[in-house]
Amino acid sequence: MKVLLDTSTLVAALVHSHPRHSDAFPWLQRARSGSLEFHCANHSLAELYSILTGMPLRPRISPSTARRLVAENVESAATLVPLSQADYRTVLDRMELLQMTGGVVYDALIARAAEKSGVDKIVTLNGRDFRRVWPEGADRIREI
Repeated sequence: MKVLLDTSTLVAALVHSHPRHSDAFPWLQRARSGSLEFHCANHSLAELYSILTGMPLRPRISPSTARRLVAENVESAATLVPLSQADYRTVLDRMELLQMTGGVVYDALIARAAEKSGVDKIVTLNGRDFRRVWPEGADRIREI
């Protein structure tokens, strides 16, 4: 199965104290082992780093640790999906058409990466937002 793990799933999988860690970690394990064809939006690399280094954990995740986690768990295992200028225009046009505002645009970018790479499933903790920004892909959204 060809899957795209969204940022929420990756955060939960990498942070042991996250309340959804036990739901997300098996997906990352399967992806890293090669039993799933693992895709990730390029955008998620920066978003994952940002969230990991900004989480109110004690001790905090250092920039070095966050960088290592991203490299070892995502960059080394996933097919990274870049978005072109035309893809960004498509996403912004879709957001305008659907009259959506704010941070949901970042989920729309991840949905565009999933659409572009032809994944079978987006694995996410926030299926509602993905169904809003990509209604025609609703059957490909797997909320865990």
